[in-house]
Order: sequence, then structure tokens, then C-alpha cells
Amino acid sequence: MTHVPSASVQFDPTTATIAVVTYNRSGLLTRLLTSITEMDPKPGHIVVIDNASTDDTTDVVEAFRERLEPATLVYRRMETNTGGSGGFSEGMRVAYELGSQWIWLMDDDVEVLPDGLAKMGKWAPRFKSIQGRRYDYDGSAFYWQYRVAEPLAIPIPFAPAEFDDSGYKPMNSGCFEGMFIHRDIVQQIGLPDPRFFIYWDDQMYGWLASRKTRSVIVDEFVLRRTREIKQWDMGIRHMNASSNAYRYYIMRNRAYIKKYYRTLGVYKPVLFGLGTSLTFGKELIRLLFVERTVRGTSHLFRGLRDGRRIAKDASWQPMPPLRAATAPA
Repeated sequence: MTHVPSASVQFDPTTATIAVVTYNRSGLLTRLLTSITEMDPKPGHIVVIDNASTDDTTDVVEAFRERLEPATLVYRRMETNTGGSGGFSEGMRVAYELGSQWIWLMDDDVEVLPDGLAKMGKWAPRFKSIQGRRYDYDGSAFYWQYRVAEPLAIPIPFAPAEFDDSGYKPMNSGCFEGMFIHRDIVQQIGLPDPRFFIYWDDQMYGWLASRKTRSVIVDEFVLRRTREIKQWDMGIRHMNASSNAYRYYIMRNRAYIKKYYRTLGVYKPVLFGLGTSLTFGKELIRLLFVERTVRGTSHLFRGLRDGRRIAKDASWQPMPPLRAATAPA
């Protein structure tokens, strides 16, 4: 039975904003927005960041405006596709400027369980960086790698999945498919870094948050994934299929992690290099056993090459903290 934390300050769901990033998946977005209409309670705002979709996303969003009331819908269509990283950075910015106390990030390929916000709100008086649990496409419990081996800068794939009576586990990572974060932490660490485009951005953001507050994953199922992904069943874990774009950014963006590590004084060259080698090896395994091909390795090497250019950029700076702002009454 999940432990319910005592609340000294009651959570107000209207102070929360759900920020969704979407790109050319109006069918999936429809499922997500439909699930939000069925939530009880609802958040104060829903922010939809459209990464320059070329399908009927705009029409779909507008069709939900009245159905989502009393929540206020805010729709932003980007001029170009900024990737998940750019979308979540913009979504966080909009939500923060709306005065949101809590910001709940999610992709368009999930749906929210009706009591999802109430479940997250139970923990809000106690923690400021919270990750709920998700059901996978087939209804099974989705395992997320909530711990990072910091010197290697890679997730720990076999961190225990079980919860004790406390109902939570400390984490030092993050996932934009369900990150629930307080504005105080956003102010301190700034917006998610759009330069990642895709991959490692949420892990980095969650890691930064864990340096400012006690971050936790809680034993509360609040989301359900709605998109089936090709997987390799490894017994107790699964490995998902990828794409050439992901392979490129997985390797290139190691350079951005290195930049953050150096800035914060935690970079250890030998161990970080080992983490990069393990990442490269994992992607080779993914190619061979999930996608059953050897084509795609060139994108891994190209990512490493472009990462070296980023590493040499002396002008690079991390995302800055945000200015303090008073939330509207």
C-alpha cells in the first residue's frame, strides 16, 4: 500500500500547468487532450507547444479549447521544429511566465489517468521535483531508469524497481514524459537546454534539479503510454528501437553533458570517457538485436565528431537561472 505523505500545505491543482510538446502526431495528441478533459481535478492551464507541425494539429488543439475548461488552454506554434528539447524549454518558459507553481511536462504519446494530478499533488507539499509512474502501451508497469551513475553520466539500468513503505525512491535524473517540478527549482536551474534538440536533455535537467532539492520517483501510476515501440525483451528489462537521428544526438550531446559537468566541477575524464564508450556500445547492441541491422553506425561516429567541436567552443555557457517573479494571485 502506497504511503500518503502528510500535507502541511494543501496542494491547489489550479496552480499547476500541464505543458505538452507535439509534432505531427495529432492522433496521439487527441488522445492526450481527451484524457485531460476527463481529469479530476484539472490543472489551471494546459500549454501545448507545437513544433511546426504540418498536419491538422492546430485544428485539433482549437477543437479542445472549450472542452478543457475550466482550465485555460495556451497554444504556441513554433516557426521551426526545435526538437523535444526546444519544445520543452519553450513549454517551461510559458508555464513559468504564467505564474505556475507546478509544471507537469509530457510528450504527446501519453495519456493522463483521471486522478493523476491528485496523486502528484499528494506529494507536492513534501518534494519539489517529482516523477510519477507510467503504464506501458500493453498495460504493464513501465520501468524508467531513475538513477544516473554520475561520473559516467549514464543511467543505471538495473536500479531496483520495487518501492518500500515510504512510497518513494530518491532519483538524480529526470524524464520529460511526466516530470512534475516546482517553479522554485526552475528559477534556480533555468529552462531546459534547447541546444540538445533531442536526447539527454531531460536526464541533465533532472540531475540539475537533484542538486538543488531532494528529487524522488513516487509509487503512483499517473500516465499511460499510447504509442507502441519495437522492443527487445531482455528478460527483466526491455531495449527500445531507435532512429538515425537519435543515434546522432545520443553521441553528440555527450559533449553538452561534459560542458555542464566541467562548469559544475564534477567532470572526471576517464570515467566520463568510459560512459561515452558504454553508450556507444549500447547503441551498437540496439542496432544488432532490436533493429537487426548494422546500418546506422555512421550516425554514431558523426555525433562523436560534432561533439568534439562543441567541446572546443570556449564561448559556451550553461542555461542561466531565471529572474524571480511573483505568481499572480
